[in-house]
Amino acid sequence: QGQSAVRRRYNTVLARKKMQMIVALALLTPSLGLVPNAANARSAKQNVAPLKSATLERVAPTQPIFSDVCSETGVTLSRFMIETALANPELSELESIFSSIETASKTISNLVRRSSLTGLTGYLDSGNINIQGEEQKKLDVITNDVLKNALRYTGRMGVLASEEEDAPVEVDDEISERYQKEVLVERTTGKYVAVFDPLDGSSNVDAGIPTGTIFGIFEDRQEECDLNDPNLDACLSSTLQPGSSLVASGYVLYSSATHLFMTLGAGTYGFTYDEHIGEFILTHPCIEIPSRGKIYSTNEANRPRWDKPLQDYVGGLASGECETGSPYTSRYIGSMVGDVHRTLLYGGVFAYPADSKNKNGKLRLLYEAAPMAFLVEQAGGLATTGRDRIMDIEPTNVHQRVPCVLGSKEDVMECQKYYEKTDRSEDIYQV
Repeated sequence: QGQSAVRRRYNTVLARKKMQMIVALALLTPSLGLVPNAANARSAKQNVAPLKSATLERVAPTQPIFSDVCSETGVTLSRFMIETALANPELSELESIFSSIETASKTISNLVRRSSLTGLTGYLDSGNINIQGEEQKKLDVITNDVLKNALRYTGRMGVLASEEEDAPVEVDDEISERYQKEVLVERTTGKYVAVFDPLDGSSNVDAGIPTGTIFGIFEDRQEECDLNDPNLDACLSSTLQPGSSLVASGYVLYSSATHLFMTLGAGTYGFTYDEHIGEFILTHPCIEIPSRGKIYSTNEANRPRWDKPLQDYVGGLASGECETGSPYTSRYIGSMVGDVHRTLLYGGVFAYPADSKNKNGKLRLLYEAAPMAFLVEQAGGLATTGRDRIMDIEPTNVHQRVPCVLGSKEDVMECQKYYEKTDRSEDIYQV
Protein backbone atom coordinates (compact mmCIF):
# COMPACT_ATOMS: atom_id res chain seq x y z
CA GLN A 1 0.00 0.00 0.00
CA GLY A 2 2.91 2.35 0.79
CA GLN A 3 4.37 1.80 -2.69
CA SER A 4 0.98 2.43 -4.36
CA ALA A 5 0.57 5.69 -2.39
CA VAL A 6 4.01 6.87 -3.53
CA ARG A 7 3.19 5.88 -7.13
CA ARG A 8 -0.09 7.85 -6.97
CA ARG A 9 1.70 10.95 -5.66
CA TYR A 10 4.35 10.61 -8.41
CA ASN A 11 1.67 10.35 -11.10
CA THR A 12 -0.11 13.38 -9.66
CA VAL A 13 3.05 15.50 -9.74
CA LEU A 14 3.87 14.31 -13.26
CA ALA A 15 0.38 15.14 -14.50
CA ARG A 16 0.58 18.59 -12.91
CA LYS A 17 3.90 19.32 -14.64
CA LYS A 18 2.51 18.20 -17.99
CA MET A 19 -0.46 20.52 -17.50
CA GLN A 20 1.86 23.44 -16.68
CA MET A 21 3.83 22.79 -19.86
CA ILE A 22 0.64 22.71 -21.95
CA VAL A 23 -0.58 25.99 -20.44
CA ALA A 24 2.82 27.62 -20.99
CA LEU A 25 2.84 26.56 -24.65
CA ALA A 26 -0.70 27.82 -25.10
CA LEU A 27 0.29 31.21 -23.71
CA LEU A 28 3.45 31.47 -25.77
CA THR A 29 1.91 30.55 -29.12
CA PRO A 30 -0.38 33.62 -29.48
CA SER A 31 2.39 35.97 -28.39
CA LEU A 32 4.64 34.64 -31.11
CA GLY A 33 1.88 35.41 -33.58
CA LEU A 34 1.93 39.10 -32.59
CA VAL A 35 5.01 39.63 -34.75
CA PRO A 36 4.16 37.64 -37.90
CA ASN A 37 6.58 39.63 -40.06
CA ALA A 38 9.62 39.47 -37.78
CA ALA A 39 11.56 36.91 -39.81
CA ASN A 40 10.80 38.62 -43.12
CA ALA A 41 11.75 42.02 -41.71
CA ARG A 42 15.09 40.76 -40.41
CA SER A 43 15.94 38.88 -43.62
CA ALA A 44 15.12 41.98 -45.67
CA LYS A 45 17.20 44.29 -43.48
CA GLN A 46 20.04 44.47 -46.00
CA ASN A 47 17.65 45.53 -48.77
CA VAL A 48 16.29 48.56 -46.92
CA ALA A 49 17.16 51.84 -48.64
CA PRO A 50 15.76 54.77 -46.68
CA LEU A 51 17.16 57.31 -49.20
CA LYS A 52 17.76 57.14 -52.94
CA SER A 53 21.44 57.98 -53.25
CA ALA A 54 21.06 59.71 -56.60
CA THR A 55 18.35 62.19 -55.61
CA LEU A 56 18.28 61.99 -51.79
CA GLU A 57 14.52 61.53 -52.15
CA ARG A 58 13.05 59.76 -49.16
CA VAL A 59 11.60 56.33 -49.87
CA ALA A 60 8.29 55.56 -48.21
CA PRO A 61 8.64 52.96 -45.43
CA THR A 62 6.91 49.59 -45.60
CA GLN A 63 3.48 49.59 -43.98
CA PRO A 64 3.08 47.21 -41.01
CA ILE A 65 0.89 44.12 -41.44
CA PHE A 66 -1.29 42.72 -38.64
CA SER A 67 -2.34 39.13 -39.26
CA ASP A 68 -3.22 38.34 -35.64
CA VAL A 69 -5.10 40.96 -33.60
CA CYS A 70 -6.40 40.58 -30.05
CA SER A 71 -10.19 41.00 -30.06
CA GLU A 72 -10.08 42.69 -26.65
CA THR A 73 -7.41 45.35 -27.23
CA GLY A 74 -7.09 45.69 -31.00
CA VAL A 75 -3.86 47.15 -32.39
CA THR A 76 -2.22 49.47 -29.86
CA LEU A 77 0.14 52.30 -30.82
CA SER A 78 2.94 50.39 -29.08
CA ARG A 79 2.38 47.32 -31.23
CA PHE A 80 2.01 49.46 -34.35
CA MET A 81 5.45 50.96 -33.76
CA ILE A 82 7.00 47.55 -32.97
CA GLU A 83 5.67 46.14 -36.27
CA THR A 84 6.85 49.25 -38.12
CA ALA A 85 10.36 48.84 -36.66
CA LEU A 86 10.41 45.17 -37.65
CA ALA A 87 9.41 46.01 -41.22
CA ASN A 88 11.70 49.06 -41.34
CA PRO A 89 14.76 48.54 -39.10
CA GLU A 90 16.11 51.99 -40.01
CA LEU A 91 13.10 53.47 -38.15
CA SER A 92 13.54 51.44 -34.97
CA GLU A 93 14.59 54.46 -32.91
CA LEU A 94 11.23 56.12 -33.59
CA GLU A 95 9.62 53.52 -31.35
CA SER A 96 10.94 55.13 -28.15
CA ILE A 97 10.13 58.62 -29.45
CA PHE A 98 6.48 57.73 -30.06
CA SER A 99 6.33 56.01 -26.69
CA SER A 100 7.36 59.31 -25.10
CA ILE A 101 4.87 61.29 -27.20
CA GLU A 102 2.16 58.83 -26.13
CA THR A 103 3.00 59.30 -22.44
CA ALA A 104 3.11 63.08 -22.77
CA SER A 105 -0.23 63.08 -24.64
CA LYS A 106 -1.94 61.13 -21.87
CA THR A 107 -0.57 63.58 -19.32
CA ILE A 108 -1.62 66.65 -21.30
CA SER A 109 -5.06 65.16 -21.94
CA ASN A 110 -5.56 64.78 -18.20
CA LEU A 111 -4.26 68.30 -17.50
CA VAL A 112 -6.64 69.82 -20.06
CA ARG A 113 -9.69 67.90 -18.87
CA ARG A 114 -9.09 68.81 -15.22
CA SER A 115 -7.84 72.37 -15.78
CA SER A 116 -11.01 74.02 -14.47
CA LEU A 117 -10.82 71.92 -11.31
CA THR A 118 -7.11 72.35 -10.66
CA GLY A 119 -6.84 76.08 -11.31
CA LEU A 120 -4.82 75.76 -14.53
CA THR A 121 -7.09 78.00 -16.61
CA GLY A 122 -6.23 81.60 -17.40
CA TYR A 123 -2.97 83.42 -17.92
CA LEU A 124 0.21 83.33 -15.86
CA ASP A 125 0.23 85.81 -12.99
CA SER A 126 3.65 86.98 -14.12
CA GLY A 127 2.23 87.97 -17.52
CA ASN A 128 4.86 86.05 -19.51
CA ILE A 129 5.04 86.80 -23.25
CA ASN A 130 6.36 84.08 -25.58
CA ILE A 131 8.61 84.60 -28.60
CA GLN A 132 5.49 85.14 -30.75
CA GLY A 133 4.49 88.17 -28.66
CA GLU A 134 1.54 86.20 -27.26
CA GLU A 135 0.68 86.19 -23.57
CA GLN A 136 1.25 82.69 -22.22
CA LYS A 137 -1.46 80.73 -20.47
CA LYS A 138 -0.62 78.49 -17.53
CA LEU A 139 -1.15 75.36 -19.61
CA ASP A 140 1.13 76.67 -22.39
CA VAL A 141 4.12 76.53 -20.05
CA ILE A 142 3.18 73.30 -18.27
CA THR A 143 2.41 71.32 -21.45
CA ASN A 144 5.61 72.59 -23.06
CA ASP A 145 7.62 71.22 -20.13
CA VAL A 146 5.74 67.91 -20.20
CA LEU A 147 6.43 67.28 -23.90
CA LYS A 148 9.97 68.63 -23.80
CA ASN A 149 10.96 66.46 -20.84
CA ALA A 150 9.29 63.37 -22.33
CA LEU A 151 11.32 63.74 -25.54
CA ARG A 152 14.60 64.73 -23.86
CA TYR A 153 15.03 61.41 -22.09
CA THR A 154 14.40 59.12 -25.05
CA GLY A 155 18.11 59.19 -25.87
CA ARG A 156 17.12 59.76 -29.52
CA MET A 157 16.78 63.54 -29.68
CA GLY A 158 19.52 65.98 -30.63
CA VAL A 159 17.60 69.28 -30.68
CA LEU A 160 14.05 70.35 -29.72
CA ALA A 161 12.20 73.41 -31.05
CA SER A 162 8.90 74.57 -29.59
CA GLU A 163 6.45 77.43 -30.08
CA GLU A 164 7.01 78.35 -26.44
CA GLU A 165 10.84 78.45 -26.64
CA ASP A 166 12.84 81.45 -27.84
CA ALA A 167 15.50 79.23 -29.42
CA PRO A 168 16.12 75.51 -30.09
CA VAL A 169 16.84 73.48 -26.96
CA GLU A 170 19.91 71.25 -26.92
CA VAL A 171 19.42 67.76 -25.49
CA ASP A 172 22.25 66.89 -23.10
CA ASP A 173 23.80 63.45 -23.32
CA GLU A 174 23.68 62.63 -19.60
CA ILE A 175 22.89 58.94 -19.82
CA SER A 176 26.43 57.57 -19.68
CA GLU A 177 27.32 59.91 -16.81
CA ARG A 178 24.13 59.11 -14.88
CA TYR A 179 24.54 55.34 -15.06
CA GLN A 180 28.36 55.29 -15.45
CA LYS A 181 27.98 52.63 -18.11
CA GLU A 182 28.96 53.85 -21.54
CA VAL A 183 27.83 50.56 -23.03
CA LEU A 184 24.23 51.72 -22.51
CA VAL A 185 24.67 54.53 -25.01
CA GLU A 186 24.84 53.68 -28.70
CA ARG A 187 25.65 57.19 -29.91
CA THR A 188 26.82 60.43 -28.29
CA THR A 189 24.17 62.63 -29.91
CA GLY A 190 20.52 62.09 -30.79
CA LYS A 191 19.55 61.07 -34.28
CA TYR A 192 16.39 63.15 -34.51
CA VAL A 193 15.13 66.71 -34.15
CA ALA A 194 11.64 67.36 -32.78
CA VAL A 195 9.52 70.44 -33.46
CA PHE A 196 6.19 70.91 -31.71
CA ASP A 197 3.36 73.15 -30.62
CA PRO A 198 2.52 71.71 -27.18
CA LEU A 199 -1.01 73.11 -26.90
CA ASP A 200 -2.51 74.51 -30.09
CA GLY A 201 -5.64 76.54 -29.41
CA SER A 202 -4.80 77.07 -25.74
CA SER A 203 -6.90 80.24 -25.72
CA ASN A 204 -9.94 77.96 -26.07
CA VAL A 205 -9.23 75.84 -22.98
CA ASP A 206 -11.22 78.02 -20.60
CA ALA A 207 -14.30 77.61 -22.81
CA GLY A 208 -13.94 73.81 -23.09
CA ILE A 209 -13.31 73.98 -26.86
CA PRO A 210 -11.07 71.27 -28.41
CA THR A 211 -7.31 71.85 -28.29
CA GLY A 212 -4.37 69.79 -29.49
CA THR A 213 -0.66 69.05 -29.77
CA ILE A 214 1.19 69.18 -33.11
CA PHE A 215 4.60 67.56 -33.64
CA GLY A 216 7.11 66.87 -36.38
CA ILE A 217 10.26 64.70 -36.40
CA PHE A 218 13.28 65.39 -38.64
CA GLU A 219 16.60 63.61 -38.90
CA ASP A 220 19.40 65.52 -37.19
CA ARG A 221 21.97 66.81 -39.65
CA GLN A 222 24.64 65.99 -37.02
CA GLU A 223 26.39 69.35 -37.11
CA GLU A 224 28.12 70.61 -33.96
CA CYS A 225 25.64 72.54 -31.84
CA ASP A 226 26.56 74.78 -28.90
CA LEU A 227 23.58 76.72 -27.59
CA ASN A 228 25.91 78.79 -25.38
CA ASP A 229 27.45 80.26 -28.52
CA PRO A 230 25.86 83.60 -29.52
CA ASN A 231 25.92 82.32 -33.10
CA LEU A 232 23.19 79.68 -33.28
CA ASP A 233 23.60 78.91 -37.00
CA ALA A 234 24.71 75.31 -36.42
CA CYS A 235 21.78 74.59 -34.10
CA LEU A 236 19.31 76.32 -36.38
CA SER A 237 20.48 74.27 -39.37
CA SER A 238 19.20 71.15 -37.64
CA THR A 239 15.70 72.56 -37.24
CA LEU A 240 15.44 74.67 -40.41
CA GLN A 241 14.44 71.86 -42.74
CA PRO A 242 11.59 71.80 -45.27
CA GLY A 243 8.53 69.64 -44.68
CA SER A 244 9.74 67.26 -47.39
CA SER A 245 12.50 66.19 -44.95
CA LEU A 246 10.06 65.15 -42.23
CA VAL A 247 10.41 61.57 -41.03
CA ALA A 248 7.17 61.62 -39.02
CA SER A 249 4.48 64.05 -37.96
CA GLY A 250 1.14 64.05 -36.22
CA TYR A 251 -1.24 65.69 -33.85
CA VAL A 252 -3.15 64.81 -30.69
CA LEU A 253 -6.72 66.14 -30.35
CA TYR A 254 -8.09 66.69 -26.84
CA SER A 255 -11.87 66.68 -27.23
CA SER A 256 -14.77 64.30 -26.48
CA ALA A 257 -12.08 61.65 -26.91
CA THR A 258 -8.30 61.91 -27.20
CA HIS A 259 -7.16 61.09 -30.74
CA LEU A 260 -3.59 60.70 -31.99
CA PHE A 261 -3.23 60.91 -35.78
CA MET A 262 0.22 60.31 -37.26
CA THR A 263 2.21 59.44 -40.36
CA LEU A 264 5.63 57.94 -40.96
CA GLY A 265 5.47 58.63 -44.67
CA ALA A 266 3.42 55.56 -45.63
CA GLY A 267 -0.18 56.62 -45.06
CA THR A 268 -1.99 58.37 -42.23
CA TYR A 269 -3.22 56.44 -39.18
CA GLY A 270 -5.52 57.43 -36.34
CA PHE A 271 -5.51 56.12 -32.76
CA THR A 272 -8.06 56.73 -30.00
CA TYR A 273 -7.16 56.68 -26.31
CA ASP A 274 -8.93 53.91 -24.37
CA GLU A 275 -8.90 55.07 -20.75
CA HIS A 276 -9.91 51.63 -19.47
CA ILE A 277 -6.68 49.98 -20.60
CA GLY A 278 -4.52 53.13 -20.83
CA GLU A 279 -3.57 52.59 -24.47
CA PHE A 280 -4.03 54.35 -27.81
CA ILE A 281 -5.93 51.93 -30.10
CA LEU A 282 -5.86 51.98 -33.91
CA THR A 283 -9.35 53.14 -34.93
CA HIS A 284 -8.65 54.85 -38.27
CA PRO A 285 -6.27 52.73 -40.40
CA CYS A 286 -5.04 54.13 -43.73
CA ILE A 287 -7.10 57.33 -43.68
CA GLU A 288 -8.11 58.68 -47.08
CA ILE A 289 -9.46 62.20 -47.18
CA PRO A 290 -12.39 62.52 -49.65
CA SER A 291 -11.32 64.08 -52.95
CA ARG A 292 -14.14 66.60 -52.50
CA GLY A 293 -15.87 67.85 -49.40
CA LYS A 294 -18.86 69.99 -48.50
CA ILE A 295 -17.31 72.08 -45.70
CA TYR A 296 -14.96 75.05 -45.70
CA SER A 297 -13.26 76.12 -42.48
CA THR A 298 -11.82 79.62 -42.10
CA ASN A 299 -12.29 82.85 -40.16
CA GLU A 300 -14.57 84.72 -42.56
CA ALA A 301 -14.40 87.89 -40.47
CA ASN A 302 -11.02 88.49 -42.14
CA ARG A 303 -12.33 87.98 -45.69
CA PRO A 304 -12.19 91.69 -46.70
CA ARG A 305 -8.42 91.67 -45.95
CA TRP A 306 -7.59 88.50 -47.97
CA ASP A 307 -6.13 88.16 -51.47
CA LYS A 308 -8.79 88.77 -54.13
CA PRO A 309 -8.45 85.19 -55.52
CA LEU A 310 -9.18 83.70 -52.09
CA GLN A 311 -12.11 86.07 -51.53
CA ASP A 312 -13.62 84.94 -54.82
CA TYR A 313 -12.98 81.25 -54.09
CA VAL A 314 -14.57 81.25 -50.62
CA GLY A 315 -17.42 83.43 -51.87
CA GLY A 316 -18.08 80.84 -54.58
CA LEU A 317 -18.11 78.01 -52.06
CA ALA A 318 -20.63 79.87 -49.89
CA SER A 319 -22.96 80.73 -52.76
CA GLY A 320 -22.61 77.50 -54.72
CA GLU A 321 -20.89 79.25 -57.64
CA CYS A 322 -18.09 76.69 -57.59
CA GLU A 323 -17.10 73.59 -59.55
CA THR A 324 -19.55 71.34 -57.67
CA GLY A 325 -22.46 73.71 -58.21
CA SER A 326 -23.60 73.21 -54.60
CA PRO A 327 -23.01 75.60 -51.68
CA TYR A 328 -20.61 74.47 -48.98
CA THR A 329 -21.25 74.67 -45.24
CA SER A 330 -19.03 76.84 -43.04
CA ARG A 331 -17.58 75.24 -39.90
CA TYR A 332 -14.82 76.91 -37.89
CA ILE A 333 -13.57 76.04 -34.38
CA GLY A 334 -10.56 78.35 -34.18
CA SER A 335 -8.24 75.53 -33.13
CA MET A 336 -6.14 74.21 -36.03
CA VAL A 337 -6.04 70.64 -34.72
CA GLY A 338 -9.82 70.48 -34.38
CA ASP A 339 -10.51 72.03 -37.79
CA VAL A 340 -7.91 69.88 -39.61
CA HIS A 341 -9.19 66.74 -37.83
CA ARG A 342 -12.70 67.33 -39.15
CA THR A 343 -11.33 68.14 -42.63
CA LEU A 344 -9.34 64.88 -42.69
CA LEU A 345 -12.41 62.81 -41.86
CA TYR A 346 -15.12 64.64 -43.82
CA GLY A 347 -13.21 66.38 -46.58
CA GLY A 348 -13.39 70.00 -47.64
CA VAL A 349 -10.87 72.79 -47.14
CA PHE A 350 -9.23 74.50 -44.16
CA ALA A 351 -7.64 77.92 -44.68
CA TYR A 352 -5.65 80.28 -42.50
CA PRO A 353 -4.47 82.73 -45.17
CA ALA A 354 -2.38 85.86 -45.21
CA ASP A 355 -4.24 89.16 -44.87
CA SER A 356 -3.40 92.84 -44.90
CA LYS A 357 -2.87 92.74 -41.12
CA ASN A 358 -0.83 89.50 -41.00
CA LYS A 359 0.99 89.45 -44.32
CA ASN A 360 2.68 86.10 -43.65
CA GLY A 361 -0.36 84.47 -42.10
CA LYS A 362 -0.30 83.35 -38.48
CA LEU A 363 0.52 79.63 -38.63
CA ARG A 364 4.13 78.64 -37.96
CA LEU A 365 5.76 76.74 -40.81
CA LEU A 366 8.01 74.39 -38.81
CA TYR A 367 5.71 73.09 -36.11
CA GLU A 368 2.20 73.74 -37.41
CA ALA A 369 1.88 74.07 -41.18
CA ALA A 370 4.57 71.59 -42.34
CA PRO A 371 3.64 68.70 -39.97
CA MET A 372 -0.05 69.12 -40.84
CA ALA A 373 0.78 69.31 -44.56
CA PHE A 374 2.73 66.03 -44.34
CA LEU A 375 -0.20 64.37 -42.58
CA VAL A 376 -2.79 65.64 -45.07
CA GLU A 377 -0.71 64.73 -48.13
CA GLN A 378 -0.20 61.20 -46.83
CA ALA A 379 -4.00 60.92 -46.60
CA GLY A 380 -4.35 61.92 -50.25
CA GLY A 381 -4.96 65.65 -49.80
CA LEU A 382 -3.03 68.81 -50.68
CA ALA A 383 -1.52 71.61 -48.60
CA THR A 384 -0.51 74.95 -50.15
CA THR A 385 -0.02 78.64 -49.43
CA GLY A 386 -2.67 79.24 -52.07
CA ARG A 387 -0.07 78.95 -54.81
CA ASP A 388 2.85 76.84 -53.61
CA ARG A 389 3.25 73.49 -51.87
CA ILE A 390 3.96 74.03 -48.17
CA MET A 391 6.22 70.94 -47.95
CA ASP A 392 8.69 72.55 -50.40
CA ILE A 393 9.22 75.79 -48.46
CA GLU A 394 12.73 76.16 -47.00
CA PRO A 395 12.37 77.79 -43.56
CA THR A 396 14.68 80.67 -42.68
CA ASN A 397 13.51 81.14 -39.08
CA VAL A 398 12.33 78.72 -36.39
CA HIS A 399 9.16 80.74 -35.84
CA GLN A 400 8.55 81.63 -39.50
CA ARG A 401 4.89 82.06 -40.44
CA VAL A 402 3.16 80.97 -43.62
CA PRO A 403 -0.35 81.08 -45.15
CA CYS A 404 -2.09 77.72 -45.26
CA VAL A 405 -4.82 76.24 -47.48
CA LEU A 406 -5.17 72.47 -47.07
CA GLY A 407 -7.71 69.68 -47.43
CA SER A 408 -9.37 67.63 -50.17
CA LYS A 409 -7.28 67.45 -53.33
CA GLU A 410 -9.89 68.76 -55.76
CA ASP A 411 -11.00 71.54 -53.41
CA VAL A 412 -7.45 72.85 -52.94
CA MET A 413 -6.75 72.57 -56.68
CA GLU A 414 -9.85 74.67 -57.35
CA CYS A 415 -8.47 77.34 -55.00
CA GLN A 416 -5.15 77.29 -56.87
CA LYS A 417 -6.96 77.93 -60.16
CA TYR A 418 -8.19 81.27 -58.80
CA TYR A 419 -4.61 82.24 -57.93
CA GLU A 420 -3.37 81.18 -61.38
CA LYS A 421 -5.57 83.86 -62.93
CA THR A 422 -3.58 86.59 -61.17
CA ASP A 423 0.07 87.56 -61.01
CA ARG A 424 2.13 86.49 -58.00
CA SER A 425 3.22 90.09 -57.44
CA GLU A 426 -0.36 90.95 -56.46
CA ASP A 427 -0.35 88.49 -53.52
CA ILE A 428 -0.19 89.76 -49.96
CA TYR A 429 2.25 86.98 -49.04
CA GLN A 430 5.57 87.36 -50.81
CA VAL A 431 8.27 84.70 -50.53
